[in-house]
Amino acid sequence: MENIYNFLNDLKRNNNREWFNENKDRYELAREEANAIFSSIAEELNRIDDFSPYKLYRIYRDVRFSKDKTPYKGHFAALFSRRQPNNRGSFYLQLKPEGSMIGGGFWSPNKEDLLSIRKAIEMEDELKTILNNKELKALVGSMDGEQLKTVPQGFDINHPRIELLRYKQFLLRRPLTDEEVFSTEFKDMVVKAYQTMQPFFEYMTDVLTTDENGESLIK
Repeated sequence: MENIYNFLNDLKRNNNREWFNENKDRYELAREEANAIFSSIAEELNRIDDFSPYKLYRIYRDVRFSKDKTPYKGHFAALFSRRQPNNRGSFYLQLKPEGSMIGGGFWSPNKEDLLSIRKAIEMEDELKTILNNKELKALVGSMDGEQLKTVPQGFDINHPRIELLRYKQFLLRRPLTDEEVFSTEFKDMVVKAYQTMQPFFEYMTDVLTTDENGESLIK
């Protein structure tokens, strides 16, 4: 982990192409170390759920539409996507000095999926019960994500779960301290965090893979 953090700390002070090219060997070493960590975690996650091969994000930033023109991200990150069509949702791990985190959920559900989730929230309080689970609340606090300022079209503004119905994204996040990342228990902690989130993923999967009559949508 030291190679990762030392490189990223220096990159933060020297986020330019000249420095990066001069330190390409250090980048490759840090990337290799990060990839080994993500691979090890992926192996453990696949023991408890079904994931597609994880995606290691590129360190190069897309600056075309950004006011921030620094060319490189200040972190290494990987996305662990549950294998479709039988599973939905993704788990995320970011390594960054004073900015590491884990998270997961549904970043941009399409129109049909969003409606299915809202209909499920309208009919039952199971999602609310899952989010109020003692262990999950201790891990992430409350659900995060962009919300509508008004009531979604077609839903009752006086619905008892109107706050959940307003969500457009359904995200669980948990920051990690540097001490946690450097701990010998780090991998186990990440896997345990996913297990705590797992009922949320399983509920969403059930909602998004069955119709209103309980019939499977998977062909």
